[in-house]
Amino acid sequence: MKELELKYGCNPNQKPASIYMKDGSELPLKVLSGRPGYINFLDALNSWQLVKELKEATGLPSAASFKHVSPAGAAVGYPLTDVEKKIYFVKEDAELSPIACAYIRARGTDRLSSYGDFAALSDVCDAAVAEYLKAEVSDGIIAPGYTPEALEILKTKKKGNYNVIEIDPDYVPAAQECKDVFGITFEQGHNNFKIDASLLENIVTANKELPDAAKIDMIVSLITLKYTQSNSVCYVKNGQAIGVGAGQQSRIHCTRLAGQKADNWWLRQNPKVLALPFKDGVRRADRDNAIDVYISDEYEDVLRDGEWQKVFTEQPAPLTREEKKEWIAKQSGLTVGSDAFFPFGDNVERARKSGAAYIAEPGGSIRDDNVIETADKYNIVMCFTGMRLFHH
Repeated sequence: MKELELKYGCNPNQKPASIYMKDGSELPLKVLSGRPGYINFLDALNSWQLVKELKEATGLPSAASFKHVSPAGAAVGYPLTDVEKKIYFVKEDAELSPIACAYIRARGTDRLSSYGDFAALSDVCDAAVAEYLKAEVSDGIIAPGYTPEALEILKTKKKGNYNVIEIDPDYVPAAQECKDVFGITFEQGHNNFKIDASLLENIVTANKELPDAAKIDMIVSLITLKYTQSNSVCYVKNGQAIGVGAGQQSRIHCTRLAGQKADNWWLRQNPKVLALPFKDGVRRADRDNAIDVYISDEYEDVLRDGEWQKVFTEQPAPLTREEKKEWIAKQSGLTVGSDAFFPFGDNVERARKSGAAYIAEPGGSIRDDNVIETADKYNIVMCFTGMRLFHH
């Protein structure tokens, strides 16, 4: 297929819309089910690049959960802990492949943002992924292939309208890329910059102990940022992006947003949250919403009379501000990546509050000395990569 007509563009009034190859060649993808739209394809193609690069850089099966052209989450295929299985709604008897673990962890980063996501897999989609997706609200998936069983499961989703895209894993884009804005064509070289462990050699802090696990986390953060709308900051733990702050005009706002998401991910594992007495039959999305409100400062919205009865069998005790602060203080060993330099030490201060122990950023600020001094104050290991990763 050389051209695929779309229902409409970003909005229903933007017609006609299509995707095609400018050189007239065949599209490097196939639609196996559904009818993906303009934004679906933007999510699919950006997320595919992320997971392909993450697999190449780490050697591990990788997955991403995209919404509105930025990752809500990304992860490599480490096994799930028992707590993670619970907070991600994994069945106790589920047999999980590494690629299934990668997607479940990617989606688990920020389940509210992943509602209606586009999933991306570095490896062939198997039945374990398909079974998990079957119960989630998702718009589509892109992968280099599908097992017959997985494809059969996915084709039953959304009454047969679930978007399933197969991408040619050997496809290489043209060296130059173009896009039109307001009738004016922009052209630039495709961002082929390779992110791997060699980028992490310039450790600028007094503490230079960077374990291999932290290197993997730095790579996860940097490759995630490469495909996140800028400005952006990403918190990672155990091969999983647990907080992505995207598209903010101020870097400290990115750091705060990503840090709050990382805190929320950690708060979901608090014993009080794990013990919330949900009624039988409450949908996953409603549970996610209730938990999100419960751990926020607006917890009364879900605990007041007339509201808690909708989702709980009994009224839970609040998770107090002091309890949340104490629990978040237990979080440690996080890695934080930034797509451009930290202009001030306040970014390090905020990252440290969420348990940051490792930071990767380009460096190059006139206040680098202040940023390094702040990292040294908390014995944080910080690498200057020398490479900006803006994405628009």
